[in-house]
Amino acid sequence: ASSFLGRHLSDSRYSSSRKKQEGSRGACIPAGSMSGAEVATLGLATRAFAALSPQLLVAASTAVSLFSWLQLAKITLPAAVASLAILATIPFHLSAFYYHLTKDNFFDLDSYVSKGIEGHPNKKISFRDRIKVAALNELSVGRKVSRSSASHPLTSGKSPYIKGLDVSSLRGQSDPPLSEPEIVVGTIRMGFGHHRIAYSACSWGLQGQHKVLFHDLLNIKSPEADLIKETDRKYSMGSRIATEMGSFFERVWGRLTKSGDENMLRGTYLMAENIKPLLNGLPKDTPIIATHSLVGLTAVACGFKNVINLVIDNYPQWFVIVPGAVNLVQGPINHRTFLRWGVPQAEIRLAGHWCPADLVENIEQDCKARKARRAAKKPVRLLVPVGGAGAQRKFVTRFLEELRGPILAGEVQLMLNAGDHKHMRESFEASLSKMGFKKSDYEVIGSMQGVEDYAERLRSGSEPAKAITLFAFEDYFPAVATTDVLSRVADVLACKPSELAFYPVPKLMLRRVGDHEAASAVRAAELGDGTTEVRTVEDAVAWVKLFGLTDAVLSDMNDAIMLNGRNGVYDGCKTAVELAREMARGGR
Repeated sequence: ASSFLGRHLSDSRYSSSRKKQEGSRGACIPAGSMSGAEVATLGLATRAFAALSPQLLVAASTAVSLFSWLQLAKITLPAAVASLAILATIPFHLSAFYYHLTKDNFFDLDSYVSKGIEGHPNKKISFRDRIKVAALNELSVGRKVSRSSASHPLTSGKSPYIKGLDVSSLRGQSDPPLSEPEIVVGTIRMGFGHHRIAYSACSWGLQGQHKVLFHDLLNIKSPEADLIKETDRKYSMGSRIATEMGSFFERVWGRLTKSGDENMLRGTYLMAENIKPLLNGLPKDTPIIATHSLVGLTAVACGFKNVINLVIDNYPQWFVIVPGAVNLVQGPINHRTFLRWGVPQAEIRLAGHWCPADLVENIEQDCKARKARRAAKKPVRLLVPVGGAGAQRKFVTRFLEELRGPILAGEVQLMLNAGDHKHMRESFEASLSKMGFKKSDYEVIGSMQGVEDYAERLRSGSEPAKAITLFAFEDYFPAVATTDVLSRVADVLACKPSELAFYPVPKLMLRRVGDHEAASAVRAAELGDGTTEVRTVEDAVAWVKLFGLTDAVLSDMNDAIMLNGRNGVYDGCKTAVELAREMARGGR
């Protein structure tokens, strides 16, 4: 663009010959409105800037464009200078506004993240950082909600799905007040992952006959909940666009998911300060297990004394840490990295993976059953779930279609979990039709009771009624819970390296949605209970065929799972609940 400007703006003949022809249409007005000497000088300057540095080149091009716009708009030079002066003050206003946003914060986040370790402090917040955080806050929060020390009145009711579990909601006029729980599991329904981890924690909490409250911030109908929903909507849309469009969009999304630095933590904490009414109605000394960092940050901002943050993923980012809480991590990479960054040793512990009690307590039994199936040359039973954002449609449907041969040959049995995504059910059905399967050729299950009955039949040694079973639901809970129930009877869990990458079941790690997930696949491969990340459909199909051709791969994975189980690798949620009980007794 600069070369074009330099070439043509320095050509006085171009300027004079085109002025009359195109001046009425608005083309080349800047060149036509300048003298030949001015044009030549500007062109030479642009070329000189281009030779010096790209930054000067861009500045010169911008200056030419601005001059052109001023000529078209007939704006006088003094007015333009005044406008530019006002625009130039915006960064300084944003930087100053950051101090306004943070002056009443409950927690001094800047001091926390800049402390580092002795002799090696982290960088302090810069002018540019303050601008970024203030701008991010304006985009995400703005004037949608205002800070308040008020609380939304809460009540609770029994879960229709999990016996003994209380679920919080906004209290109506005729509802009883919330009775004090012994443990709160706080979460946000953003995708399936955070809810899956929350239900895993509840499964361990309920074993001790403790009163556990499942507190989903989105279940408290309010402007604050709407603010979080809008953030989730944008994230889900980004995930779907990245997986469907691929290429440039996937690379951009991948970089975004790995950008959870100090500024992202600062921005998230500012949001937490604005949504405190969602937690203020709970007793502050009650232990709260947070399965999303925003929940943990909000609890700290509210003044909760006993906050446990279950850190997600295997990729260390400031964004997933909750200062002032006990941060439990799943693996040594996060543990050591956060210590190096300066997270106090009292606030970071290696706990293990976030897994439900039923899966962990039956590791030995389920792994031996899988090994017996392989020894008997049974079909490979493949569980393919779809994530909460509904992404991966293109990859998963292509993967399904390429399995037509092994399915017809009796080498593979498929369990497809479309969750509560109507578009995924339709895509699965369209692919099955394309593969030549009629609706009578596969079974469809749409209730939690149907899932439980199906799993129980398989655990008793029976085979599925059809080689393909499609699970599709209207409600959210069965969509999440089905994968947990079916993991016990699956030979292989084929999924992206999300929270499921940490489950005690042999795993085929499919193509990631965000780049931060890549490290979770590495964790599974190094523990021996999963493959490395599989980026292409062809490679995924080859792995499935390998599972059937040799007993060695799946046998080794099951042996690794049993060894990991004995070593407590999958005990993360159990550890979290034990810590919450210790806190409730007054210890930490």
